[in-house]
Amino acid sequence: MSSHLEKCARNLLVCEKSNFMNEESRHEIHVSKHSFNYKISLLMPECGVLPVDVAKVISNFKSYFLVQDQPVYKFLEEKFLDIVKKGGFYALSYKTRIDEDNVVALLSSGHLILSLNKDTYQHLGLEGKPSVYKHKTDMRYVVTVDLTDKSMVPGTKRYQRVLLSLKERVPLKSDFLWTRWPPDDDGVLQDLLSQFTYKECRPTFVSHSLREIRCPTLHPSDLRGNTHSCSPAEFLEWLGSVNLKICCDNSASSFLSTYVCPEPSAPVSKAVLCTVTGLIPPEDVYTLLQELRRCLAESGFPAWVSLTVHGFADSPVSWGSTEHGFLKGGENFYNVVCFKNQDYWLHMATGSQDGCPP
Repeated sequence: MSSHLEKCARNLLVCEKSNFMNEESRHEIHVSKHSFNYKISLLMPECGVLPVDVAKVISNFKSYFLVQDQPVYKFLEEKFLDIVKKGGFYALSYKTRIDEDNVVALLSSGHLILSLNKDTYQHLGLEGKPSVYKHKTDMRYVVTVDLTDKSMVPGTKRYQRVLLSLKERVPLKSDFLWTRWPPDDDGVLQDLLSQFTYKECRPTFVSHSLREIRCPTLHPSDLRGNTHSCSPAEFLEWLGSVNLKICCDNSASSFLSTYVCPEPSAPVSKAVLCTVTGLIPPEDVYTLLQELRRCLAESGFPAWVSLTVHGFADSPVSWGSTEHGFLKGGENFYNVVCFKNQDYWLHMATGSQDGCPP
C-alpha cells in the first residue's frame, strides 16, 4: 500500500465556548456565514418525541428548487440582479465536483463564485486567482464577481465584459439548487423560475426514537474535557456513532474493533434523533437554534441538546467566501451544544483543503 494512503488526511477542529446572552457571542455570525447546508442532525436526550414547537419550526423550513440546465450568465440579467441585491438568495451548482468540475455558487451577499478548471479559466478571460489548494502547478482558479457592485450595473464596461465571457466565450451551464429567504412574497422568484425546467423540493425530515443509550456527561464550563466532560473530538465521534446507529456497548463478538461511549457517561432511557436534508439556508438554521434555546429554558427539558449542521462537501466555499476543497473527506460542518443556562459549545470542523474557520 502506498505510504500516503496509510495516513489519515489532516483535519481541523476549532472550538469555542460562550453564552447566548453574551453581547460578544458570535453564534449568529457563525451560523449566517455557513451558506450552503445540506443536512441538520438534532439530538435531544431524555426526550421520547420531538417537541411540538421544534417540529413546527422544521416544518416551516423553506422550499428549494432544482433548476435544470441553467446558463450561468442568467444570474447577470436585470431581474436576477434585482432579487440578488435584496439579499437572501442562494444558488449552488448541483452534482458538480469541486476537485474535477466547474462549480458555481451565488451567496446571499451577491457574490458569484466560480471555481474553475484551468482550461475553462483561461478561455473565460476574467480576472481570478489560483486556488489556494494547489498542485505543483496551478490546476484550479477562483473567480469572484460582486453582482451588487456599482461596476456591475447593466450597460457598464465591467458588466458587459463579464456578460460576454459567460454568454459567448464560455457559455457555462449547470443544474442548480436555488432557495430564497425570506419566502417569495412578490412573485419575482416564480417569474425567474418560469424561464427554466425546475422542480420544487421540500426538505426531507426523518425522526427516530432511541431507547436505553449511553450519553457522555457534559458540563457547560468544561469545553476542552477533563475529569468532568469528554474532549470535543470524543464527543463528535460519539455523535457520529449515534447517527450511524453504531453499537457503543463495547461488546466483542466477531468484530476486530469495538467502540464505547466516552467517559464520564450515564445511561439515558430515551432520546430523539432527527435529521433534515435539503438546501437549508442559514436563516432557517438560526430560527431552529432560537427555538431550541427557548425549549431548554422550560422545565422538563433535557440539560443539553446537540445541533449539527453539515455543509455540502462540494461547495466552493465553507464559511463566508473562504475557499473549500475536497481532497479525501470534504469535511465541512459545525456543531452547537446548547445548555439550559444558555451556555453553548461551538465546534467547527474542516478538512485539509479549507482555511481556518472564523
